[in-house]
Amino acid sequence: MRRIAILPTLLTLSNGVCGFAAIAYASKIGPKSTPEELAYYFVLSACLILVAMLFDVLDGYAARLSKSASDFGGQLDSLCDAISFGAAPAFLLLRLGMDWHESLVGQTVAMIAALYMVCAVLRLARFNLENSPDPASHKRFKGLPSPAAAGCVVSLAILRSTEWSANHPEIMTPFVNIWAPLGTLLAALLMVSRVSYPHITKQILRGRRSFRVLVQVVMVLFLVARLPAFACFLFFWGYALSGLLRHVLFRTARNTPPIADLDRGNEPSIH
Repeated sequence: MRRIAILPTLLTLSNGVCGFAAIAYASKIGPKSTPEELAYYFVLSACLILVAMLFDVLDGYAARLSKSASDFGGQLDSLCDAISFGAAPAFLLLRLGMDWHESLVGQTVAMIAALYMVCAVLRLARFNLENSPDPASHKRFKGLPSPAAAGCVVSLAILRSTEWSANHPEIMTPFVNIWAPLGTLLAALLMVSRVSYPHITKQILRGRRSFRVLVQVVMVLFLVARLPAFACFLFFWGYALSGLLRHVLFRTARNTPPIADLDRGNEPSIH
């Protein structure tokens, strides 16, 4: 290794720094925190993970534009992703379930958080072995990408801290308490699965697209501007669950014999 691309490397390291900062701010959440402090640190920690996702996208494009993609950059990217999209969301889940720590449910949540981090690391290691360092070659992913899995956890932390949730705790608190561990477990398993997921940024930003795609992007941006917390939740969980649903439907259709074959099988045999 003689030369290192400066800009892509700095962007990748910024990703890792944001993940570390997200853990640091989430650690300030405790049983004695006021509701205002809880909302502030949850949102701040979640936003830092979202900013890490932005740096994760930018470092790939910077490497492609500067033609400086390398094995070093790929390994460094995975190390920073392990912090921002593995350790940070797992720790955020622990903070979401801080009221459960003294019970059997709390122990289960801690185990799910550890499993999530392990699956994220395994997902990143498999990605490094099965993909080339050139970011332009990554058109589809095998398994839920770790940034998308982290976004699923982050969206719950943001949803928990909205003003609407504060005014309706009888609805949102039970929902987050139930779906946070179950959803995180599902996201962890999807990361190490073989479910195929599209590369959204490449599909939207590369080349020309139809007018319908432009309208869809504008509508999504409008939803994000109007209801950012709900838009974040719908985007990440819609992406994760749509891939799973598509995979199940494809496997079901492939294992179902054609109607003609079914009819032929019902015909009496002639000897």
